[in-house]
Amino acid sequence: MRSLKIILLASAFNGLTQRAWLDLRQAGHSPSVVLFTDQEAVCEQIEHSGADLVICPFLKDRVPQQLWSNRQRPVVIIHPGIVGDRGASALDWAITRELNRWGVTALQAVEEMDAGPVWATCEFNLPQGLRKSELYNGRVSDAAISCIHEVVEKFIDGFVPVPLDYSQRHVIGRLQPNMKQADRSFSWHDSSHFIKRCIDAADGQPGVLASLAGGQYYLYDAHLDSRSGTPGKILAVHDDAVLVATGDTSLWIGSLRRKPRPGEETFKRPARHVLAEQLAQVPTLDWSIASHPFNNESYQPIRYRESGHVGELTFEFYNGAMSTEQCQRLIEALRWAKLRDTQVLLIKGGRGSFSNGVHLNVIQAAAVPGLEAWANIQAIDDVCHELLSARQLVVSGLTGNAGAGGVMLALTADIVLARSGIVLNPHYKTMGLYGSEYWTYSLPRAIGQAMAQKLTEDCLPISATQALQLGMVQEIGPRCPDEFGLWLLQRANGALSDPAYQAIRERKSQFDIQLAHHCRNAELEEMELDMVQNRKQFAEKCRNFVFKRKACGSPQRLVADWAVVKEVELAG
Repeated sequence: MRSLKIILLASAFNGLTQRAWLDLRQAGHSPSVVLFTDQEAVCEQIEHSGADLVICPFLKDRVPQQLWSNRQRPVVIIHPGIVGDRGASALDWAITRELNRWGVTALQAVEEMDAGPVWATCEFNLPQGLRKSELYNGRVSDAAISCIHEVVEKFIDGFVPVPLDYSQRHVIGRLQPNMKQADRSFSWHDSSHFIKRCIDAADGQPGVLASLAGGQYYLYDAHLDSRSGTPGKILAVHDDAVLVATGDTSLWIGSLRRKPRPGEETFKRPARHVLAEQLAQVPTLDWSIASHPFNNESYQPIRYRESGHVGELTFEFYNGAMSTEQCQRLIEALRWAKLRDTQVLLIKGGRGSFSNGVHLNVIQAAAVPGLEAWANIQAIDDVCHELLSARQLVVSGLTGNAGAGGVMLALTADIVLARSGIVLNPHYKTMGLYGSEYWTYSLPRAIGQAMAQKLTEDCLPISATQALQLGMVQEIGPRCPDEFGLWLLQRANGALSDPAYQAIRERKSQFDIQLAHHCRNAELEEMELDMVQNRKQFAEKCRNFVFKRKACGSPQRLVADWAVVKEVELAG
């Protein structure tokens, strides 16, 4: 197969775009990223690049006519819907209507959005109970990558895309309106399952607007519970979530965003933080692994079980962000788990990201963000210390994507096992940070000093396969989350006797606690300059991230050499 020069045109370098960039490189092609800023700049970059093909894995903007009218260099949209489906709310409607099957379609950009001829399609079963982000980062992402590979192969073979024809029996998708809040609305008298489905369908963006505690809030991160009470009343608080009674039972709501006043911007935060003043008279349910081990509560962001000589600790923090308080709860759980009569400690993430490090939204909301960031980084370092100093052989299971401190946290384990298809971002510099989480100890331990320096300086994503080749990851397991969970437990049970891990077991017995302590202290000296004294504009970068400010242009590190627009070309 010949190598293609491919532009990935996207609204952001999100998880799917990163995965597409990695997969195309792995297949021998040369992808280059163009972030959609303004129309003129985008057209200029692409028209002068000499690209063979333009693929849009995640594009919210309309493709300019100047680009889609060039039939020799087609622009292909990756749409998260079945053939014939059109509109920006495809996944929202699929979840809301509880459809059994859905899909992804690759179609050529034309004047009318999502109406172009079809290059490829990939359908999948749609399990009930998935959040939109979970669906997007899982089955949709897998189907999208399949479509992208098919598009590339067909383009090389001279394929002519098939016009969309609604008279064909297999074309069952239709134009769907953009979902409005009126389409998402519910009453607290409705059933818990119905309300959860409304919230799941709006997960990530835009959330569901509802009345709660006398105010108007966008709701996220819903979990079923069996308790009941007066619909709409807050029954209890646990960790960062509030329990709200519904028409039949109740729901835990983990995150909220206050409805902004005119001209105001608000952002997602843990529900308990947002409603702090209204919760004075609400009971707090204080169960934890340490105080109530092996309990049957339905909502447990940190949970534990044992299988043979393996203790399995799962932490599931919304969007992979770990606040100071969440880290402190995880430390308490780890200290308890380390005292159990087990020989292997398996730590793993939940349904979403494994971990992305410190909680930027909580930091931004603090009275003094720099000081909250400083407390947060020390707390996550304490989590890493518990893993490094464990008596047990520690295995980390990368259940989802991980970034920055989340990657380094996983590396403090003795053995790292990854789910197939995940994306890792082992760097900090794009946020104006030096980094901590013992990275100067654990990353060189895994891959050597030179490669550790390269990864943290290049600021590029790496695939699970690359991480395996480098030595950051020891094995890659199944892509299916449930199958990966079973495989993970099996591998953890065999880790004590598997000859493949003999060298790692010996390395653990020679753990240099003084060197690790020195690395942490040196990192924190740098991080104090970055977080408290704002040496490299962390405060501004944090604010831009939280308020979702659009990038000014495509970062140079994502632009391939062949795609660099020369001044001479523009002058000519």
